[in-house]
Amino acid sequence: MHNPIAVVGGAGRLGTLVTRRLTEQGHRVRVVSRHPQRGRLPLGVELHRADVRYADTLAPALRDCSAIVFAVEPGTANSGPDSPEATMYDGVRNVLSAATEHGERPHVVLVSQIFVTRREHPMNAYGRLLDWRLRGEDAVRACGLPYTVIRPSWLTDDAFAGARVRFEQDDRGDGWVSRTAVAEACVQTIGIPEASGRTFEIYNEPGEAPADWAPLFRRLTPDRILAWAGGRT
Repeated sequence: MHNPIAVVGGAGRLGTLVTRRLTEQGHRVRVVSRHPQRGRLPLGVELHRADVRYADTLAPALRDCSAIVFAVEPGTANSGPDSPEATMYDGVRNVLSAATEHGERPHVVLVSQIFVTRREHPMNAYGRLLDWRLRGEDAVRACGLPYTVIRPSWLTDDAFAGARVRFEQDDRGDGWVSRTAVAEACVQTIGIPEASGRTFEIYNEPGEAPADWAPLFRRLTPDRILAWAGGRT
């Protein structure tokens, strides 16, 4: 049997969609969550109660995973366990540490957000949410594992912006994206080699959903080239 894919935050709104799509594709899925029973999850998924803020809870849930999707919803307190620092930075580092405890090298898919490089944005007033998300991204990019960082634009539960998917890089755009499209992007990154080592923003626009995601990933610039060119992803 293939090694499982862990969806951290897999009982949340986005994580549930990711879990469903992975299951539909025949993957073995582990849902890692503080409250795994709360999600409307497919039959047959493995449920692991764990908390990204507490490293000792994660190792059993993440052992022997082939890939990990980090889809945790951030806290917004200024400090303490419900702060972005605890969830989006310490939480990411705890997951990376637990996932590699026995020498594993899973593909890590981190769901971040747009505007993480815009420190002046009002959203950063919520516990320095944007700063800590960016530091979590940096931890993933520096970890030495295969990875993909996805920066959704403003999330919606419907497709009013359209079903076509557009990727951008440099964090200058604005717009909307459905959770369904973001979930599909998470799933697609795991099977497409060109998605590895990339950071990108994702938007919806009028048109049809992509039938083939590989060309979208092939057009992205690898992070190492963006860094070499003096840019900051």
